[in-house]
Amino acid sequence: MSNPSTDGVPENPTPAEVQALTAQAISKPLVTHIYTADPSAHVFDGALYIYPSHDVEGGVPFNDNGDHFCMEDYHVFRMASPDSEAVDCGVALHVKDVPWAERQMWAPDAARKNGKYYLYFPAKRPDGIFQIGVAVGDRPEGPFKPEPQAIEGSYSIDPAVFGDEDGEHYMYFGGLWGGQLQKYRNNTYAEANEEPAANEPALGPRVAKLDAAMTGFAEAPREIVILDEHGKPLLAGDHDRRYFEGPWMHRYNGTYYLSYSTGNTHFLCYATSDNPYGPFTYQGRILSPVVGWTTHHSTCAFGDKWYLFYHDALLSGGVTHLRSIKMTELQHDEQGRIVTLHPYGG
Repeated sequence: MSNPSTDGVPENPTPAEVQALTAQAISKPLVTHIYTADPSAHVFDGALYIYPSHDVEGGVPFNDNGDHFCMEDYHVFRMASPDSEAVDCGVALHVKDVPWAERQMWAPDAARKNGKYYLYFPAKRPDGIFQIGVAVGDRPEGPFKPEPQAIEGSYSIDPAVFGDEDGEHYMYFGGLWGGQLQKYRNNTYAEANEEPAANEPALGPRVAKLDAAMTGFAEAPREIVILDEHGKPLLAGDHDRRYFEGPWMHRYNGTYYLSYSTGNTHFLCYATSDNPYGPFTYQGRILSPVVGWTTHHSTCAFGDKWYLFYHDALLSGGVTHLRSIKMTELQHDEQGRIVTLHPYGG
Protein backbone atom coordinates (compact mmCIF):
# COMPACT_ATOMS: atom_id res chain seq x y z
CA MET A 1 0.00 0.00 0.00
CA SER A 2 1.40 3.41 -0.93
CA ASN A 3 1.74 6.28 1.49
CA PRO A 4 -0.58 9.22 0.84
CA SER A 5 1.07 12.54 0.08
CA THR A 6 -0.22 16.09 -0.03
CA ASP A 7 -3.33 16.50 -2.17
CA GLY A 8 -3.85 12.75 -2.40
CA VAL A 9 -0.87 11.99 -4.66
CA PRO A 10 0.93 8.86 -3.38
CA GLU A 11 4.52 9.27 -2.26
CA ASN A 12 5.47 5.71 -3.24
CA PRO A 13 2.94 4.72 -5.89
CA THR A 14 2.28 1.07 -6.64
CA PRO A 15 2.51 -0.09 -10.27
CA ALA A 16 -1.27 0.00 -10.47
CA GLU A 17 -1.34 3.57 -9.15
CA VAL A 18 1.34 4.61 -11.63
CA GLN A 19 -0.73 3.15 -14.46
CA ALA A 20 -3.89 4.91 -13.28
CA LEU A 21 -2.18 8.28 -12.79
CA THR A 22 -0.51 8.01 -16.19
CA ALA A 23 -3.92 7.51 -17.78
CA GLN A 24 -5.32 10.52 -15.89
CA ALA A 25 -2.37 12.85 -16.45
CA ILE A 26 -3.08 16.12 -18.24
CA SER A 27 0.15 15.85 -20.25
CA LYS A 28 2.66 13.26 -21.42
CA PRO A 29 6.44 13.35 -21.04
CA LEU A 30 8.14 15.47 -23.68
CA VAL A 31 11.26 13.27 -23.50
CA THR A 32 11.37 9.52 -22.90
CA HIS A 33 14.87 8.34 -23.94
CA ILE A 34 16.54 10.00 -20.93
CA TYR A 35 15.24 11.38 -17.65
CA THR A 36 14.90 15.15 -17.47
CA ALA A 37 13.66 17.61 -14.85
CA ASP A 38 13.48 21.29 -13.87
CA PRO A 39 12.61 22.59 -17.36
CA SER A 40 13.43 26.22 -18.14
CA ALA A 41 11.70 27.18 -21.39
CA HIS A 42 12.31 30.13 -23.71
CA VAL A 43 11.40 31.17 -27.23
CA PHE A 44 14.52 31.87 -29.28
CA ASP A 45 14.44 32.41 -33.05
CA GLY A 46 10.78 31.42 -33.25
CA ALA A 47 11.20 28.03 -31.58
CA LEU A 48 10.86 26.73 -28.04
CA TYR A 49 14.09 25.76 -26.34
CA ILE A 50 13.98 23.81 -23.08
CA TYR A 51 16.90 23.73 -20.67
CA PRO A 52 16.32 20.92 -18.13
CA SER A 53 18.56 19.09 -15.75
CA HIS A 54 19.50 15.52 -16.77
CA ASP A 55 18.56 12.93 -14.16
CA VAL A 56 20.78 9.86 -13.81
CA GLU A 57 20.98 6.98 -11.37
CA GLY A 58 24.05 7.70 -9.27
CA GLY A 59 23.53 5.02 -6.64
CA VAL A 60 23.39 7.51 -3.76
CA PRO A 61 20.76 6.81 -1.07
CA PHE A 62 17.88 9.25 -0.72
CA ASN A 63 18.30 12.04 1.84
CA ASP A 64 16.84 15.47 2.55
CA ASN A 65 19.93 17.22 1.16
CA GLY A 66 19.30 15.76 -2.30
CA ASP A 67 22.65 13.98 -2.56
CA HIS A 68 20.91 11.35 -4.73
CA PHE A 69 20.39 13.98 -7.44
CA CYS A 70 23.67 13.24 -9.22
CA MET A 71 23.21 15.16 -12.49
CA GLU A 72 26.43 15.84 -14.39
CA ASP A 73 25.52 17.37 -17.76
CA TYR A 74 22.86 19.27 -19.68
CA HIS A 75 20.93 18.44 -22.85
CA VAL A 76 18.98 21.17 -24.67
CA PHE A 77 15.68 20.35 -26.40
CA ARG A 78 14.09 22.24 -29.29
CA MET A 79 10.41 22.30 -30.22
CA ALA A 80 9.29 24.04 -33.41
CA SER A 81 5.94 24.71 -31.72
CA PRO A 82 4.10 23.60 -28.58
CA ASP A 83 2.60 20.71 -30.55
CA SER A 84 5.90 19.51 -31.98
CA GLU A 85 8.29 16.78 -30.93
CA ALA A 86 11.03 17.76 -28.48
CA VAL A 87 14.29 17.20 -30.35
CA ASP A 88 17.40 16.39 -28.32
CA CYS A 89 20.16 18.76 -29.44
CA GLY A 90 22.77 16.75 -27.53
CA VAL A 91 25.06 17.52 -24.62
CA ALA A 92 25.45 21.27 -24.21
CA LEU A 93 27.75 21.26 -21.17
CA HIS A 94 29.34 18.64 -18.90
CA VAL A 95 30.62 19.13 -15.37
CA LYS A 96 34.09 17.85 -16.36
CA ASP A 97 34.44 20.92 -18.60
CA VAL A 98 33.71 23.39 -15.77
CA PRO A 99 36.99 24.21 -13.99
CA TRP A 100 35.49 25.24 -10.66
CA ALA A 101 32.74 22.59 -10.38
CA GLU A 102 32.96 19.04 -9.06
CA ARG A 103 29.45 17.54 -9.06
CA GLN A 104 25.67 17.94 -8.99
CA MET A 105 24.80 20.21 -11.90
CA TRP A 106 21.25 20.98 -10.85
CA ALA A 107 18.48 23.06 -12.44
CA PRO A 108 19.76 25.49 -15.12
CA ASP A 109 18.38 28.44 -17.10
CA ALA A 110 19.34 30.34 -20.24
CA ALA A 111 19.18 33.84 -21.68
CA ARG A 112 20.07 35.68 -24.88
CA LYS A 113 21.63 39.07 -25.43
CA ASN A 114 23.33 40.64 -28.45
CA GLY A 115 23.38 37.41 -30.40
CA LYS A 116 25.01 35.37 -27.63
CA TYR A 117 23.38 32.69 -25.50
CA TYR A 118 24.09 32.20 -21.82
CA LEU A 119 23.58 29.01 -19.82
CA TYR A 120 23.38 29.54 -16.05
CA PHE A 121 23.80 26.56 -13.76
CA PRO A 122 24.47 25.62 -10.13
CA ALA A 123 27.09 23.07 -9.14
CA LYS A 124 29.04 22.08 -6.08
CA ARG A 125 32.63 23.15 -5.68
CA PRO A 126 35.12 20.57 -4.34
CA ASP A 127 34.38 21.87 -0.83
CA GLY A 128 30.71 20.89 -1.18
CA ILE A 129 29.36 24.46 -1.41
CA PHE A 130 27.00 25.34 -4.26
CA GLN A 131 27.72 28.28 -6.53
CA ILE A 132 26.25 29.43 -9.82
CA GLY A 133 28.23 29.52 -13.04
CA VAL A 134 27.66 30.69 -16.59
CA ALA A 135 28.67 29.33 -19.97
CA VAL A 136 28.46 31.16 -23.29
CA GLY A 137 27.46 29.89 -26.73
CA ASP A 138 26.69 31.12 -30.23
CA ARG A 139 23.50 29.06 -30.64
CA PRO A 140 20.54 28.40 -28.35
CA GLU A 141 21.41 24.71 -28.15
CA GLY A 142 25.09 25.28 -27.46
CA PRO A 143 27.66 23.96 -27.09
CA PHE A 144 28.48 26.33 -24.25
CA LYS A 145 31.92 27.31 -23.02
CA PRO A 146 32.01 27.87 -19.26
CA GLU A 147 33.59 30.86 -17.64
CA PRO A 148 36.63 29.73 -15.63
CA GLN A 149 35.18 30.87 -12.30
CA ALA A 150 31.73 30.83 -10.74
CA ILE A 151 29.82 34.12 -10.69
CA GLU A 152 31.33 36.23 -7.92
CA GLY A 153 28.82 36.73 -5.12
CA SER A 154 26.60 33.84 -6.25
CA TYR A 155 25.49 31.01 -3.99
CA SER A 156 22.85 28.32 -3.55
CA ILE A 157 20.91 26.88 -6.52
CA ASP A 158 18.16 27.32 -9.11
CA PRO A 159 19.20 30.35 -11.19
CA ALA A 160 16.35 31.84 -13.24
CA VAL A 161 17.21 34.80 -15.47
CA PHE A 162 14.45 37.23 -16.40
CA GLY A 163 14.84 39.74 -19.21
CA ASP A 164 12.69 42.79 -18.54
CA GLU A 165 11.15 45.01 -21.19
CA ASP A 166 13.79 47.70 -20.62
CA GLY A 167 16.61 45.30 -21.53
CA GLU A 168 17.80 44.67 -17.98
CA HIS A 169 18.33 41.09 -16.86
CA TYR A 170 17.83 39.80 -13.32
CA MET A 171 18.85 36.50 -11.79
CA TYR A 172 16.54 34.96 -9.20
CA PHE A 173 17.99 32.08 -7.21
CA GLY A 174 18.08 30.09 -4.00
CA GLY A 175 16.87 26.83 -2.49
CA LEU A 176 16.52 25.53 1.05
CA TRP A 177 17.86 22.32 2.60
CA GLY A 178 20.26 20.77 0.06
CA GLY A 179 20.34 24.08 -1.78
CA GLN A 180 22.01 25.63 1.29
CA LEU A 181 20.05 28.91 1.23
CA GLN A 182 19.36 28.61 4.98
CA LYS A 183 23.12 28.90 5.61
CA TYR A 184 23.23 32.50 4.31
CA ARG A 185 22.43 35.81 5.97
CA ASN A 186 23.28 39.07 4.20
CA ASN A 187 25.00 37.06 1.45
CA THR A 188 27.41 35.48 3.93
CA TYR A 189 27.68 31.73 4.61
CA ALA A 190 27.84 30.33 8.13
CA GLU A 191 27.50 26.63 8.83
CA ALA A 192 25.64 27.36 12.08
CA ASN A 193 22.81 29.18 10.28
CA GLU A 194 19.52 27.27 9.88
CA GLU A 195 15.97 28.03 8.78
CA PRO A 196 14.20 30.64 10.91
CA ALA A 197 11.82 29.51 13.63
CA ALA A 198 8.26 28.77 12.51
CA ASN A 199 6.94 32.11 13.87
CA GLU A 200 9.67 34.16 12.16
CA PRO A 201 9.62 35.54 8.59
CA ALA A 202 10.46 32.90 6.00
CA LEU A 203 13.62 33.12 3.96
CA GLY A 204 13.03 34.50 0.50
CA PRO A 205 14.72 33.92 -2.84
CA ARG A 206 17.54 36.21 -3.89
CA VAL A 207 17.69 38.57 -6.85
CA ALA A 208 20.59 40.41 -8.47
CA LYS A 209 20.75 42.44 -11.65
CA LEU A 210 23.24 41.04 -14.15
CA ASP A 211 26.03 43.14 -15.57
CA ALA A 212 26.16 44.23 -19.21
CA ALA A 213 28.29 41.21 -20.14
CA MET A 214 25.68 38.81 -18.64
CA THR A 215 28.47 36.94 -16.83
CA GLY A 216 28.42 38.63 -13.43
CA PHE A 217 26.30 40.51 -10.94
CA ALA A 218 26.00 44.27 -11.26
CA GLU A 219 25.04 44.50 -7.58
CA ALA A 220 24.94 42.50 -4.39
CA PRO A 221 22.06 40.02 -4.23
CA ARG A 222 18.95 41.15 -2.35
CA GLU A 223 16.44 39.01 -0.48
CA ILE A 224 12.88 39.11 -1.81
CA VAL A 225 10.04 39.43 0.69
CA ILE A 226 6.79 37.58 0.00
CA LEU A 227 3.79 39.04 1.85
CA ASP A 228 0.48 37.50 2.88
CA GLU A 229 -2.94 38.98 2.20
CA HIS A 230 -2.51 41.31 5.19
CA GLY A 231 0.80 42.72 4.00
CA LYS A 232 2.84 40.72 6.52
CA PRO A 233 5.80 38.56 5.52
CA LEU A 234 5.00 34.87 5.11
CA LEU A 235 6.27 32.92 8.10
CA ALA A 236 8.77 30.08 8.00
CA GLY A 237 6.15 27.74 9.44
CA ASP A 238 3.68 28.48 6.63
CA HIS A 239 4.86 25.53 4.55
CA ASP A 240 1.90 25.67 2.17
CA ARG A 241 2.88 29.15 0.98
CA ARG A 242 6.44 30.00 1.93
CA TYR A 243 9.31 29.93 -0.56
CA PHE A 244 11.45 26.80 -0.74
CA GLU A 245 13.19 26.68 -4.16
CA GLY A 246 12.74 26.93 -7.92
CA PRO A 247 12.06 30.64 -8.54
CA TRP A 248 10.75 31.82 -11.89
CA MET A 249 9.70 35.23 -13.13
CA HIS A 250 7.34 36.26 -15.89
CA ARG A 251 5.53 39.47 -16.70
CA TYR A 252 1.89 39.59 -17.72
CA ASN A 253 -0.05 42.79 -18.44
CA GLY A 254 2.63 44.85 -16.69
CA THR A 255 2.63 42.78 -13.49
CA TYR A 256 5.61 40.73 -12.28
CA TYR A 257 4.78 37.13 -11.36
CA LEU A 258 7.22 35.35 -9.06
CA SER A 259 6.46 31.64 -9.01
CA TYR A 260 8.19 29.01 -6.91
CA SER A 261 8.06 25.62 -5.21
CA THR A 262 7.03 25.16 -1.59
CA GLY A 263 9.29 22.10 -1.37
CA ASN A 264 8.12 19.72 1.33
CA THR A 265 4.43 20.50 0.68
CA HIS A 266 4.92 20.06 -3.08
CA PHE A 267 2.96 23.03 -4.44
CA LEU A 268 3.86 25.48 -7.17
CA CYS A 269 2.72 28.90 -5.98
CA TYR A 270 2.96 32.49 -7.17
CA ALA A 271 3.07 36.04 -5.89
CA THR A 272 2.82 39.36 -7.73
CA SER A 273 4.40 42.80 -7.62
CA ASP A 274 4.83 45.97 -9.64
CA ASN A 275 8.60 45.82 -9.14
CA PRO A 276 11.07 43.05 -10.09
CA TYR A 277 12.65 43.37 -6.63
CA GLY A 278 9.31 43.09 -4.86
CA PRO A 279 7.93 42.92 -2.30
CA PHE A 280 5.59 40.33 -3.75
CA THR A 281 2.13 39.45 -2.47
CA TYR A 282 1.09 35.80 -2.36
CA GLN A 283 -1.76 35.00 -4.77
CA GLY A 284 -2.29 31.25 -4.93
CA ARG A 285 -1.27 27.93 -6.42
CA ILE A 286 -0.27 27.20 -9.98
CA LEU A 287 0.06 23.42 -9.75
CA SER A 288 -1.00 20.75 -7.28
CA PRO A 289 1.56 18.11 -6.25
CA VAL A 290 3.06 15.72 -8.78
CA VAL A 291 4.39 12.18 -8.33
CA GLY A 292 7.97 12.54 -7.11
CA TRP A 293 9.28 14.58 -4.20
CA THR A 294 10.31 17.67 -6.16
CA THR A 295 8.34 20.15 -8.19
CA HIS A 296 10.14 22.70 -10.38
CA HIS A 297 8.84 24.64 -13.34
CA SER A 298 8.96 27.51 -15.79
CA THR A 299 6.39 29.53 -17.73
CA CYS A 300 6.70 30.66 -21.32
CA ALA A 301 4.51 32.41 -23.89
CA PHE A 302 4.36 31.12 -27.45
CA GLY A 303 2.15 33.13 -29.75
CA ASP A 304 -0.88 34.28 -27.77
CA LYS A 305 -0.82 31.38 -25.29
CA TRP A 306 1.09 30.73 -22.10
CA TYR A 307 2.48 27.35 -21.10
CA LEU A 308 3.64 25.74 -17.88
CA PHE A 309 6.67 23.46 -18.07
CA TYR A 310 7.08 21.07 -15.13
CA HIS A 311 8.06 17.48 -14.35
CA ASP A 312 6.95 14.34 -12.57
CA ALA A 313 8.31 10.85 -11.89
CA LEU A 314 5.60 8.70 -13.45
CA LEU A 315 7.75 7.43 -16.33
CA SER A 316 10.26 5.95 -13.86
CA GLY A 317 7.50 4.39 -11.78
CA GLY A 318 7.74 7.06 -9.09
CA VAL A 319 11.51 7.18 -8.55
CA THR A 320 11.89 10.68 -7.17
CA HIS A 321 15.29 11.42 -8.77
CA LEU A 322 14.34 10.06 -12.22
CA ARG A 323 11.88 12.58 -13.60
CA SER A 324 10.40 13.59 -16.95
CA ILE A 325 9.60 17.07 -18.25
CA LYS A 326 6.06 17.95 -19.31
CA MET A 327 4.12 20.98 -20.51
CA THR A 328 0.52 22.16 -20.46
CA GLU A 329 -1.33 25.37 -21.26
CA LEU A 330 -1.42 28.00 -18.51
CA GLN A 331 -4.39 30.33 -18.12
CA HIS A 332 -4.58 33.82 -16.61
CA ASP A 333 -8.16 34.85 -15.86
CA GLU A 334 -9.62 38.30 -16.49
CA GLN A 335 -8.20 39.58 -13.19
CA GLY A 336 -4.75 38.24 -14.08
CA ARG A 337 -4.97 35.38 -11.59
CA ILE A 338 -3.44 32.08 -12.66
CA VAL A 339 -5.92 29.21 -12.85
CA THR A 340 -4.71 26.32 -10.67
CA LEU A 341 -3.77 23.17 -12.58
CA HIS A 342 -4.13 19.61 -11.30
CA PRO A 343 -1.60 17.33 -12.99
CA TYR A 344 -3.82 14.23 -12.85
CA GLY A 345 -7.18 15.87 -13.41
CA GLY A 346 -9.81 16.86 -10.89
